[in-house]
This record gives sequence, structure tokens and C-alpha cells, in this order.
Amino acid sequence: MVNIQAIRGMHDILPEQTPLWQYAEKIIRDVLGSYGYSEIRLPAVEKTELFKRSIGEVTDIVEKEMYTFEDRNGDSLTLRPEGTAGCLRACLEHGLLHNQVHRLWYYGAMYRHERPQKGRYRQFYQLGVETYGMASADIDAELLLLTDRLWKRLGIREKVRLQLNSLGKIAERLVYRDALVAYFEQHLEVLDEDSLRRLKTNPLRILDTKNPAMADVVKNAPELMAYLGDDSKQHFQTILDTLTDLGVSFEINTRLVRGLDYYSKTVFEWVTNELGSQGTICAGGRYDGLIEQLGGKANFAVGFAMGMERLLLLLETLDLKIENNVDVYLIRVGEQAEKIGLRLAEQLRTEIPTLRVQIDCAGGSIKSQFKKADKSGAKFALILGEDEAARGEIGLKSLRDSQFEQQTLALNDVVKFLSN
Repeated sequence: MVNIQAIRGMHDILPEQTPLWQYAEKIIRDVLGSYGYSEIRLPAVEKTELFKRSIGEVTDIVEKEMYTFEDRNGDSLTLRPEGTAGCLRACLEHGLLHNQVHRLWYYGAMYRHERPQKGRYRQFYQLGVETYGMASADIDAELLLLTDRLWKRLGIREKVRLQLNSLGKIAERLVYRDALVAYFEQHLEVLDEDSLRRLKTNPLRILDTKNPAMADVVKNAPELMAYLGDDSKQHFQTILDTLTDLGVSFEINTRLVRGLDYYSKTVFEWVTNELGSQGTICAGGRYDGLIEQLGGKANFAVGFAMGMERLLLLLETLDLKIENNVDVYLIRVGEQAEKIGLRLAEQLRTEIPTLRVQIDCAGGSIKSQFKKADKSGAKFALILGEDEAARGEIGLKSLRDSQFEQQTLALNDVVKFLSN
């Protein structure tokens, strides 16, 4: 019989890998908490219509990448390909946007049927941060300061760069869109197949093409900044001034765009040269237009999403030593020792809540149990045989310090010793 394997592009995160994930997740939670952001937990499955209305029916995500199916009631459902639409749906459904401001974050698996490659999977984990009800450029800047602080806490600030652009208001961008289409129509012979398709659906996406054959024609295309009004320019300048004042380095990338029409004003990416083609680890911007698109009243929204797999790949370049070892390994030999040892382990966990205690439950010789104790990474082994159990004593041996002499303790003294 052939063993069943995981679905292509949906990978396991094994026990030796999870400590680094937990390390990053803890720092993320700490940083978000320090800015007063609250967690929201969202369903993994939503009505397909939500993503068609938010992302757009003529996008690669909706047309090619979504995992969509009919349930037993005949409803069309989709595994979430991203989190913004679901978060906004939840806020509208529960009345969170009525005369309120919110700073929210969520975390979990997203699903897209893409070609799997390093740092890009069909099931991938994403952190999303969304803010609602704030028109000021201060909240755009706060998200950038938050991410800058996160990179510093993770030790990767020198490995990432912040790129910024402004898409202006939707009306300004429509005027620019017409100018851009007129320009590219004069260079149809240079455009590749993707760009020719985007010329009719989303011409701004042509600007971030990775095709080197189109580099010159893209370089000479009209720039959106020239089409922005005073309000959009001032909003963008306020962000730049804030970042400069607080010492956050950045690059203005006039070719940085977003593939979705509801984005306006600020867009940004944190990029790295360490991961090859998967160089973007965090991207976001202002998306005021999406709220009305999903049936809500006009309001303000800005946020970002961060791919955890790419972040973890970047952390791996630091060669961090994140240990997930137990502190104490309890070896038991004999029926009475097993009973006493179990009680002792529970007492240790109760009186020293931070202590990680592992009991050998498989039995075997003292020698085999010592091998498992050493493999566990524990600092100490506690040895309880029938003779020690009868005397109310236990052996204590250091597994990491050869200068530490093995000793015998009274059972009542173990808690005191391990508390020090």
C-alpha cells in the first residue's frame, strides 16, 4: 500500500522547525501589543462572492488561484486567498466601523493554487494588520514605524529596505490610467503577453513587470506623481517627513503599484535581496475604496500583509539558535518509582510553572533512558529507582556540565534545588 503524502504545495512544519516560528510569532505579538493592536480571528472559508467583489473577477487570484467549491447546500465557498476582505466583512457584519476606529491584526493560513516554489506555497501563513476609521497620514506612518520596529526586534533590519509610493486618489489615478494606456499603445510591439492583457484590465501592473526586455519602455512611462493633487501630495509628504524625523530609511519607488483598484494614496513594500525572486516580505497600503465596494459607508482603511514563510527564510540567514529543550528529564525504574516519579513531576510543574519536565514513559534500561534524556536537551536528569523511592531520595545528574558531580537529594528538596 502506497503511503498518503501531503498535497503538493501544502507543507508540514516539523517539530525541529516550530521553535523558530514560535520565536517570530511571540515577537510579532509583543510588537503589535506595544502599539495597542487587537487580534481578530477569522474563518478560513468565506462566500466566493466576497473575493469576487473585493479582489475582482478579472484577476489571476479569482480566475486561476482560488480554491472554490460548492457545499452541500449548493453555496459557492472559497478557502481564503487573503485576509483583508474577510476582516472587513467581519467589521461590517458586526458594526465595528460605525463612528469607531480600530487597529486589528489576524494570523493564519491562506490558500492559492500557485506553482509552488521556495517561499511560495499553496497553503501559506500570513500576518495581516488592518486599521479603520483614520484619514490622517499619521496612521500610515505608524504602520511603517511598527514594521521597522519589528524588523529591529527580529534582528533583520539591515536585510530589508522600505519602498514607498503614492497612488493618489482614485479620480487622479483614472486620469493617469488613460495617459498610461495611451503611452503603452505606442509601444505594443515591446509588451509581453501578460502586459498586453493588463493593458485592458489593469495597466498600472505593467509598471512592476519583471521582464528585462520591457525595462526601457517602463522606465520612460509617465509617472503617477505628476498627476496627483495637492491633498495627495501633502499626505505622502507627511509620511516621508515623519519617517525622516524618526530616522527610518526609505526609498521612493514611483513604479510601485498595487494590482487592485481600491488602493489609494500610500502603498509600500519591505523588500530584501536575500531571497532571490521572492524579495517582498511585507506589503500594504491605504484601501479606503474597498469599504464602499463591500457595501459599507465611505470610510478609511490602511493595512499590510506579511508572508511568514518568507520571513522565516530571512530569519534562517541569521543562523539563530532557538532551543526548545526540556529542563529536566525524569528517569524511573520500577513500579513504585514510576508512581512516585509521576507525582513528583506534577509537583514540579505546579510549584515551578516555567519548568519543562519530561518523564520517560517508554521504560527500558537506565542506559537507554539516559540516551533519551541526553537527546531531549535537558539540563538535568532525575534518576528514581526502587531503592531511591524506598528511601525517599532521588539522584540528580547534570547532562551538560561535566564538572557537576552527581548527587542524591531528598525528594522534598528537589523543588528547592530546581527553583534556584
